[in-house]
Amino acid sequence: MADPEKLFKVNVVTPNGMVYSHRGSIVDVRAIDGERSIMYNHVPLLTPLVISEVKVKRSREMNSRIDHIAISGGYIEFSNNVATIIADSAERARNIDVSRAQAAKERAEKRLKEAREKHDERTLERAEVALRRAMNRISVYNLSLIHI
Repeated sequence: MADPEKLFKVNVVTPNGMVYSHRGSIVDVRAIDGERSIMYNHVPLLTPLVISEVKVKRSREMNSRIDHIAISGGYIEFSNNVATIIADSAERARNIDVSRAQAAKERAEKRLKEAREKHDERTLERAEVALRRAMNRISVYNLSLIHI
């Protein structure tokens, strides 16, 4: 008799509420010190995340659906077969308005250029973060199209 598929709960939460809640077989995240893949019965974990993509493979089957989520950093906590990602902002790929993300990228690039010209370190740092967030949203959207 085959073993039943071992899935665990995956939640992505922001200050505005739950963005994602499904069961998955693997969650791929990018922590501040590198990539992490979390599976059923993984050791308990609490680690900070960077602006990046979260990928949730919904089952172990070869052609399993993969959900893509753009996050703006945060934390992942895994225990008792529940992965909870807490992020300042998060957006499923299917909900990303790519034209809005492109406009945000262009605004950030403009602010970045102006901050460099004025040697304004504070504005420079903020523009760099805004640019990374916009580029991440565009990238997550585009990668999700490849995995359809």
